[in-house]
This record gives sequence, structure tokens and C-alpha cells, in this order.
Amino acid sequence: MFSLDSELASRLTERKAQVLYRQRHTKASAEGPEIVIDGQRYLNFSSNDYLGLANHPKVREAFCRGIKRYGVGSGASHLVTGHTEAHHLLEEKLAAFTGRPRALLFSTGYMANLGVVSALVKRNDTVIADKANHASLIDGALLSRGRLRRYPHGDVEALARILGQVDQGHVFVLTDGVFSMDGDLAPLPEIASVCRQRNAVLIVDDAHGLGVLGPDGQGSVGYFDLQMTDVPILMGTLGKALGVFGAFVSGSEALIETLIQEARSYIYTTALPPAVAEAVLEALKLAQSENWRRDALVELIRYFRGSASSLSLPLMPSETPIQPLILGEASAALKVSAHLQEHGFWAVPIRPPTVPEGTARLRISLTAGHTHEHIDRLLDALHKISQ
Repeated sequence: MFSLDSELASRLTERKAQVLYRQRHTKASAEGPEIVIDGQRYLNFSSNDYLGLANHPKVREAFCRGIKRYGVGSGASHLVTGHTEAHHLLEEKLAAFTGRPRALLFSTGYMANLGVVSALVKRNDTVIADKANHASLIDGALLSRGRLRRYPHGDVEALARILGQVDQGHVFVLTDGVFSMDGDLAPLPEIASVCRQRNAVLIVDDAHGLGVLGPDGQGSVGYFDLQMTDVPILMGTLGKALGVFGAFVSGSEALIETLIQEARSYIYTTALPPAVAEAVLEALKLAQSENWRRDALVELIRYFRGSASSLSLPLMPSETPIQPLILGEASAALKVSAHLQEHGFWAVPIRPPTVPEGTARLRISLTAGHTHEHIDRLLDALHKISQ
């Protein structure tokens, strides 16, 4: 007789034997360069709070103001009673920030990607995706009615070949702007050019570029000075560089109205708490006005990579706050992470299936709140491990 618990227990045992078992840890402090986890204080090198806004006093105050005005929950979906003035103003500000006519809020980046791809891709359409894309883009393609094709990471020639093989339906190309586990940028100008030539629609997930890259933080699209004609559909998150929570999609009037009508992950979910929208509005204002945060990140990345190079540490090429240190096997990444934890550093190991076999790593991430001293201490600990 089939026993679900026995089957699941067997699968968990196998995962542990493969050194792929994931565990949660409980944080007892605000997000920042130093955090308290399981009762211990650590220097934090695993945060996506790139601009250091998650615990900013003005963002906290805006959140509290939002609670006083709107209460805690939104009460319903956007299409019922959940859409408030705070949500609407944030959508307008995000549209202006990304240089597009409209923007639409989603509860998470995952839901945004699922909603966009499943709403737009129809039967006989083709979705072509970079193999290193975030799981949400791949899952959106799988849930759609289209055919999924994948090209080697960053390989524009392979993308062009696949585009040339499509002979029916519409074509959508999906790519991260900044790849979350490798830290590198997609070759967006080249991808956009190929898409224009082949009449394909380009969708960019800029979760890790927004706020960090570009003259005023407009992300990888701004970094490459691309326009909406190059990237018709842009997704960004509000819980990484902006330090709060949620996500959005920006694009044309027709796009946003279509998503309101057809994106199931937008229609059938409760709207973000209005206080979250108030907090994001303040974070967005800070991200735009305080350019020193991006300047500090650029300088810290340069300092970290220069110092790591002098120690011959195997970093992947990256000009973003995501600095992957390749260690190979999952057991090696787990061992180095545990050693760092013993010495007061929080740097989580990234293992398959999140990354390909043989490329387990520490995903070291830098924030505007880090200092040279923090980096020196981390690199000193890594150097001692490698000896």
C-alpha cells in the first residue's frame, strides 16, 4: 500500500545523502550588514538589500504612516476593493521611473513572471529562454500553452539560430537582466537587435538590476540605454535593491490593460498591503536621490574583486553586487560556508539544482552598508580556508 509519508521520507533521505538538503534559519534582527541568526551575530554577505534600504528610518516611517491610514491588510484583490491610492501612485511612479506609459503591481516577482508569460503566450507560440534564467520565467513558460526552447547562457548566436527555426505563431524571448546566481549581465543590446530582426517580443526580468545599475538606478535596461521599443516588457522587484516587498511589470497601455484582464496571478490574489506601497514609494525616492549608494557599491565591488584576485580566489566575472565564488561540489560549498559561519560570517552555499552540477558556490553579495573592513575580514577568512 502506498504511503505518502514513507515516500516523502525516502526522498528527503536521498536529498540529504546528496548534500542537497535545505534548512531554514531564524533571523532575530533587522536586515543589514550585521544580522542575528539562531541567536548568533554574523557579518551578512547573503543579502539582496543592495542599496541598504530595508531598515532605512524614512522607509520605516512611511510604512507606519501607511498603516495608520490604511490599516494592515488590503482586504481584497486589486479588482475588488484592494486597489488603494497608495498602490495607484506607486504604479505611476514606477512607470515614470522605468520610462514607460504604465506599470502594474504584483505581489511577488515570481507571480509577475507567471502572470505575464501565461497571459501573453498562446497555443502555437514559442518561448525561447536563457538556460540560466530565474525559475519563475521557466515555470511561466511551462504553464503557458507555448513551446519552450532554451539556449545556452548568454549565447546570442544560438538564440538567433532557434529564432530562425520557428515557423509558426508568435515568439517571446525571456531573459534575466542580471542573472541571480552568476551576477553577470545579459547581452541585452544584442538580444534586442536579434529580436527586432525576427519580430520577437523581448521580456526582461530585472529583479537584480533595478536600483543598482544605470545612471539613476533604472537597471540593466537603463545601463544599456535601451528603450521600450527594444524591451517591450520589463519586470522588476521591490524587495531587493528597494528593500521592501512586491514586484511590477511596466510597458505599454495595451500590455498593462491586457494583464489586468488576463494575468491570473494578478486577478486572483489579494493586493499588497497599502503600507507596503507607501514604504516602496519612499524607498524609490531615496534610490533616485541618493546616488552615493550606487557609487559606494561600485567602489566596494572594485575593492572586493581586486583583493580577491590578489588571493587567487575563483570568482566568476561580475560587475554587479553578486560575486559568486565557485567551489565545485556541493559538499565543498557546504563545508566552506559552515567554516565561515563558525567565524562569524553568513554566506550561504548555492547548490544544484539551483546551479548546474559541479558549480556549487558561495553567492557573496555586497550592499551599500558594507565597508572595506567587512570585506577584508571576509577575504582573510576565505584565504585561511584555502591554505
